[in-house]
Amino acid sequence: MTHVVIIGAGIVGACSALEALRRGFAVTILDPGPPGGEQAASYGNGTWLSPMSVIPPATPGAWKKVPGWLTDPLGPLSIRWSYLPKVVPWLVRYLWAGWTEAKVLRTAQALRPLLLDAPILHAELAAQAGVGHLIRQQGLMYIYPDRAAFEAEALAWRVRGAVGVTWREIPAEEMRQQEPDIDPRYTFGIMVEEGGNCRDPGGMVAALVALAEAEGAKRIQVAATGFTIRGGRLVAVDTESGAIPADRAVICAGAYSRALAALAGDHVPLETERGYHAVIEGTDVGPRIPVMPSDGKMSVSRTEGGLRVAGQVEIAGLEAEPNWKRAEILRDWVISAFPALPRDLPADRVKVWMGHRPSMPDALPCVGYASATPDVIHAFGHGHVGLVAGPRTGRIVGALLAGETPEIPIAPFDPRRFA
Repeated sequence: MTHVVIIGAGIVGACSALEALRRGFAVTILDPGPPGGEQAASYGNGTWLSPMSVIPPATPGAWKKVPGWLTDPLGPLSIRWSYLPKVVPWLVRYLWAGWTEAKVLRTAQALRPLLLDAPILHAELAAQAGVGHLIRQQGLMYIYPDRAAFEAEALAWRVRGAVGVTWREIPAEEMRQQEPDIDPRYTFGIMVEEGGNCRDPGGMVAALVALAEAEGAKRIQVAATGFTIRGGRLVAVDTESGAIPADRAVICAGAYSRALAALAGDHVPLETERGYHAVIEGTDVGPRIPVMPSDGKMSVSRTEGGLRVAGQVEIAGLEAEPNWKRAEILRDWVISAFPALPRDLPADRVKVWMGHRPSMPDALPCVGYASATPDVIHAFGHGHVGLVAGPRTGRIVGALLAGETPEIPIAPFDPRRFA
């Protein structure tokens, strides 16, 4: 039986493992941490399953904001001065990827098939894993102070519409009825009915990995360090504890995939966009469905653990210490958006977190065969769409392992596009 080693037990690794098992492969999952644990990007996700997340983070005119990113360490996006020399090449590509509306549209056209029907795919997997209650398909709402604030984001919505995203406008009175806890300063909303969310991303990932183990996968809590390749064929995956014989391997180690990709023949400009969240425990205040206030650039969702507010982008690498003031800003924003929350929340009711989004500068993941050998497959670099894209990426990986044509076009995700 062909043996596949899945490197990484996040959402992409879990979905890839399940697809490989169901195609008749023997599967081993490697990860140094527990599935769905606090060390994982999947754990801290903003919970959104948003098929409309097709807009790259950098859009036309973003270059004008670079001085602010450098001078305001607590802004929605910031770059630490000490890390700037290392990140400049990535930053240039990041800005260039969204330089014109035409470029933004091309990115959206590539991402839309990857994200389409994501809440449905998640719901199917969650039900199989016995955690169907974690997936909600009630839509997602963007809220604005007024219509003018919405129209200021016209490019993004125009591009979303061009790739098939539909939405419904919600006037102030209807928004008050649907979400009575929202601050009255928000008077205009956009509802995207096809969206959904996961009430416990970490728990979802843990359940999917447990399902894979129940279906025959072996899991080893160890870090992969490289590959043994002879004559263009994979022989083994090297780990901190020794070599594991393998016929195929899938790199889905998130922000830690860059070094492994290089050892498989592909030098990719993978960077970490450090994200933060704050969870307010023990409150009934908050939105009935997830919302994103335009002035806070944050997602606010009810989760199994409390009211989660997530967002922020910090470019500072894998090793820098967290700046917890960024999580405190999220806490303060959510209190501002939902004034029924107490202003003097005790520290033990607010849990903060920081993690690493694995991001490519063009906002497109790396999914495809490695240059050194077709026995190694890349499946990483999803940036802000890792959770939502997990099931479809797993299906693509399954097709590539079987030598089949994937169900959607994956040429835009070719890891060799940076060569």
